[in-house]
Amino acid sequence: MKLSEMREKTVDELKSAIIDWKKELLDNKLKLATSGLENTALISKTKRLIAQAKTVIKEKEVKNA
Repeated sequence: MKLSEMREKTVDELKSAIIDWKKELLDNKLKLATSGLENTALISKTKRLIAQAKTVIKEKEVKNA
């Protein structure tokens, strides 16, 4: 998901997306530990998505305050 797409979503949609990404991150970490993850870049990409979503949420909260 691109940053521009994140900015179009509501805060609730972003929070649910963060929950999904955290589950995905946990699964990827477990696969990495058991030597089942081939593309290790997925971990950093998922972390980046979570951070970007949190930043967009914070921007929306500051804008509405």
